[in-house]
Amino acid sequence: MKTHWQILVVDDEEVMCESLAAWLREDGYVVDTAASGREALEKAQKKDYAIYFVDLKMPGGMDGIETMMQIRRLHPEASIIIITAYATVDTAITAMKEGAQEYIVKPCNPEEISLLVSRIVRVKNLQRENTILRKKLTRQYTVHDVISKNAKMQEVLRLAREVASLRSTVLIQGESGTGKELVARALHNSGDRASKPFVAVSCAALAETLLESELFGHEKGAFTGAAQQRQGKFEQADGGTIFLDEIGDISPKLQVDLLRVLQDRSFYRVGGSQEIRVDVRVVAATNVNLQQAVADGKFREDLFYRLNVIQIRIPPLRDRREDIPLLADHFLERITRELGKEVEGICESALRVMMDYHWPGNVRELENAIERAVVTCRESKLTDQDFSFLAPGASEGRTWSPPAGMSIQDMEKILITATIQRAGGNIKESAAILGIDRSTLYEKIKRYEIPR
Repeated sequence: MKTHWQILVVDDEEVMCESLAAWLREDGYVVDTAASGREALEKAQKKDYAIYFVDLKMPGGMDGIETMMQIRRLHPEASIIIITAYATVDTAITAMKEGAQEYIVKPCNPEEISLLVSRIVRVKNLQRENTILRKKLTRQYTVHDVISKNAKMQEVLRLAREVASLRSTVLIQGESGTGKELVARALHNSGDRASKPFVAVSCAALAETLLESELFGHEKGAFTGAAQQRQGKFEQADGGTIFLDEIGDISPKLQVDLLRVLQDRSFYRVGGSQEIRVDVRVVAATNVNLQQAVADGKFREDLFYRLNVIQIRIPPLRDRREDIPLLADHFLERITRELGKEVEGICESALRVMMDYHWPGNVRELENAIERAVVTCRESKLTDQDFSFLAPGASEGRTWSPPAGMSIQDMEKILITATIQRAGGNIKESAAILGIDRSTLYEKIKRYEIPR
């Protein structure tokens, strides 16, 4: 169900109002109705509707134009469509001047209404995605923003606060998804370098030659495709912090280059002869046991000691289970706001599922699980059913064998019934999931006598 964008239909003609609302509900939208401008304003004060269909001529002292103007004051971002049986150029111009997005004439064509709403929703989705991206780009974390009441994590945060303003190199160790970059950003934003750049580099994402150029930059003509001089990440981070993620994956040659930078605070661009000096704090992170890598001859011992000046070890989520409810509530609040979906909270049954799960992907997996649950949730709160994918064996490949004697028709009836229930009775969504059109689905519902 398309719960992100809710619609209010305002018309004093009950038949017109309910028929328009019914068609929009058939398209999967959540729709309320109001019989007058005053009733519409009362509902608009309680709920943030994304789209309003407002009749131009309504009795009771408040016509469609005045209703639209009042709604605009409450919800400036709302899309308002004026509908009327009295189409004139003057009324259309007045409606548009006062902020109507569209102006349509009765009797309304349901297909045109569907296309219109679909177009408005597409624009709103793009606007929302842009807003989310801007928030992510400007989101600043400090040590105080790291959520935890676990004793080990509190010790981590205490150490982070103490060393935030030092230039000393920090090595953050922990499993994938534990929040190593979050802690690195918090270190940066809590110290004296907060106003300077924070530059993150994934050392595992690039081949050796590309990573060398990425870190140290290159001169024009240094290699095929080097059409111009380019600054590396160390230069970009000058005065601030460079975060080297997955440092345990770098090649022996780059280990030597990095050791030189840590010792001398200087380097050469690829293909260059001019020494470049930088003032950069290095924060490195790895999910590899670097001590073991040193013992195995895979990582330079001198580089390890240069990196391991201050060590921060982040515990896995399974060792800090008391943080799961706190993190889940935090992710729920943020994700529902970003997705524009109303979910009031998390049921005890859902919390039990999360507390019992072992979280191999740690905090990142928890965040993704909350987002998946919010997207598929059909109740006011997240329940254990919304986290059924976390059940033991849920992700394992399993085959289902139908009971003996079950016909294809019986199986089709079960599939259709289950799909309609999962889609909350929404026929359009069910048809899309099943890969058939609505008329075919209606025919099968009637044939199999499936209740709705």
